[in-house]
Amino acid sequence: MEPMRLLMTNYLDVISSWCFWAVPAWRKLQERYGERVDFRWKIALMDKSGLPPTREAMDWYYRRSGMLMRSPVRLRSDWPEFDREEYPEPNCVAEAAREFGVEDDRVWLALSRAELLDGKKISEWQVAAEIAAQAAGLDQTKLLERAKSPEIEARIRLTTQEFHDLQVTQRPTFVIDSPIGDRAIFSGFARFAPLSATLDAMIEDLVGYEAHAAHFGEPPS
Repeated sequence: MEPMRLLMTNYLDVISSWCFWAVPAWRKLQERYGERVDFRWKIALMDKSGLPPTREAMDWYYRRSGMLMRSPVRLRSDWPEFDREEYPEPNCVAEAAREFGVEDDRVWLALSRAELLDGKKISEWQVAAEIAAQAAGLDQTKLLERAKSPEIEARIRLTTQEFHDLQVTQRPTFVIDSPIGDRAIFSGFARFAPLSATLDAMIEDLVGYEAHAAHFGEPPS
């Protein structure tokens, strides 16, 4: 019998600094638990309530988060447009890459780094498409055409609504689902330890279920 697997979903916005800070933990989890956990990401668009209103405010938040995460680098704040309600463009580009078989983290990570470390304006369609195409080896024109399609926008609106239905507010939000019906939700966490401890506990439960099934089989009808 194949071992049961957990599903861990990372709800993120490409522009989010906390999603960027959580990348080391996300990668470490993938490396450690790849044999028992399926990892995926979904777009959860930030709205104006989560966007600093001025560059001064953004600098303040970036400095605070950089200190909290003990970062040796400071994030760039010269990429935003402060009259914006949201940033669908880079998120649509990341989502569109799935249409070309790119389901991993390459595209959204490349966009996030370009924005936060290099100050590139990934809110511009052409800029986002160029970065994404280079990261994944895709045709830039085809990727951009697909990213601008109503189907892609509808998809990120749908996953954003899924995020809101969880009644959480922070990106990233990690949702861990078990085939035995358990669920754990971490909203705004960016560190490895609490996520790892939860995965360990949930996997241990699966191992127990598997041992029981090996000894007793299916429950009587």
